[in-house]
Amino acid sequence: MSKRDYYEVLGVAKGATADELKKAYRRLAMKHHPDRNPDDSEAEAKFKEAKEAYEVLADEQKRAAYDQFGHAGVDPSAGGMGGMGGMGGQGFSDIFGDVFGDIFGGGRRSQGGPYRGADLRYELSLSLEEAVLGHDAEINFQSLKECATCNGDGAKPGTAKKSCATCGGVGQIRRQQGFFSVQQTCPDCRGEGMIIEEPCPDCKGQGRVQQARTLSVKVPAGVDTGDRIRLSGEGEAGQAGGPPGDLYVEIRVRPHKVFERDGADLSCRVPLSFTAAALGGETKVPTLGGEVSLKIPAGTQSGKVFRLRGKGVRQVRGGGPGDLYCRVDVETPTDLTGEQKELLQKLQASIEAGGDRHSPKARNWKDSVKEFFDGIGS
Repeated sequence: MSKRDYYEVLGVAKGATADELKKAYRRLAMKHHPDRNPDDSEAEAKFKEAKEAYEVLADEQKRAAYDQFGHAGVDPSAGGMGGMGGMGGQGFSDIFGDVFGDIFGGGRRSQGGPYRGADLRYELSLSLEEAVLGHDAEINFQSLKECATCNGDGAKPGTAKKSCATCGGVGQIRRQQGFFSVQQTCPDCRGEGMIIEEPCPDCKGQGRVQQARTLSVKVPAGVDTGDRIRLSGEGEAGQAGGPPGDLYVEIRVRPHKVFERDGADLSCRVPLSFTAAALGGETKVPTLGGEVSLKIPAGTQSGKVFRLRGKGVRQVRGGGPGDLYCRVDVETPTDLTGEQKELLQKLQASIEAGGDRHSPKARNWKDSVKEFFDGIGS
């Protein structure tokens, strides 16, 4: 299949400058890179096509051969100037590093290349009900956004950046130190390769301004403290055409007055009068879906835990709901009247007359104490 014209591939005119070629390639590379378009063969093909076009047109000798002879002039098999070697000016490996170091969130920023905006973190506080049942939240925060006045360019509208005279627009300079040549960031343009003579009045040449933002966040049911919701592209704006970062909403669930959560399970304490614990019966206990009846067997002791299956939390990562564990706290009555005290004394006398069978824990405790002292005396 015949190849497309390299100028057409990059979307530039035949007389395009080196800066125009670089900008066009960066735009296409950022758009079609395979890591940004997994399992997309068409995007991968466009990426390779743009890469090949830039390799040729960014090299003065190859470009001259291409302009005169077309693809045959740079095709190694045709005996032309082609191949992957010797690019004039900035090497392809340098421009590749500029673009894709930013795509992968690292690497150096050199020669004014685009780079990705910073990721942001926002802590969202939720009640237990909001976390368990799901919630539509609205968050307010500050972030750097592309300046609308200069469209992120940094230059005053109606003006343009100029190539740095010190480094020739490369962003790097070479200094001779004895027998060695050392490459350093250009001190005048600070590695940008371009100079802004008239900065934008709103962003002061930075291309970005701080703005207050409001976003709606859909919190899925079942989230817990430590979970994160990623909002792609809602972080800080990139620079020089780079993509924005992401916003990570971190969940923090506030303590609840009734329930404690452990993953998919919930637990709560259920106060119970000593008469209800002794006689048994039913008591109402809370769940996230409303009150339910809990059957209390006669003789229930304080600390007894009852399990209500399926009354816990259905986690965000799937699976069935957890359980609710209800721990009984038998209450000792307070502020008794004289009559109540008299009744309790009669009850106590009746219980003592029945022997240890009414107090199994006390009987076991007494036996343990007796064995302890017998062991000391022997």
